[in-house]
Amino acid sequence: MTLHTSRLSLSAISVGYLDAIHELHSLPETDEFNTLGIPASIEVTKQVVENWIQLQQADPRAAYTFCVSLAETNEFIGLIGLKPGKANYRIAEVWFKTHPAFWRKGYTSEALAEILRFGFAELTLHRIEAGCAVGNRASIRVLEKAGFTREGRKREILPIRGKWVDNFFYSILEKEFGATDLQK
Repeated sequence: MTLHTSRLSLSAISVGYLDAIHELHSLPETDEFNTLGIPASIEVTKQVVENWIQLQQADPRAAYTFCVSLAETNEFIGLIGLKPGKANYRIAEVWFKTHPAFWRKGYTSEALAEILRFGFAELTLHRIEAGCAVGNRASIRVLEKAGFTREGRKREILPIRGKWVDNFFYSILEKEFGATDLQK
């Protein structure tokens, strides 16, 4: 499965992206707010990728994890995922991680807008949620630009490098999607 935007291709994750994913997960900049931590080896990253692939192959499908690449060059720039919850709730959680070389270019916002479109239009979701560490200003901007509403804060829920960190919780409803400039 591949999704497309004007500048990006979002392809289903595969082990073919392992080296690029390992590099992304190994960067201190992308690890700053990540609960996984920097992988000890490429084998650790391979286990994470294989788990994502298993979740995609489950019936019912337990996750949609995409490698984000530039449409023109096919250069890997990051990851974005959507993890469905209980089917009768029509809910899912979105997450993303972008290589620092591609920050502040609108790529993450563009990929997120496509995932929201996919979730609401193709998966007929009612609600998509996201969370981020309270200090992660870049992710907060991306979520709020996409039309997410901050619903609350959970105290000391994220274990990041030996410390407990607070997390903001966000959501966007299907009726709200399209009401932002991102989707127009």
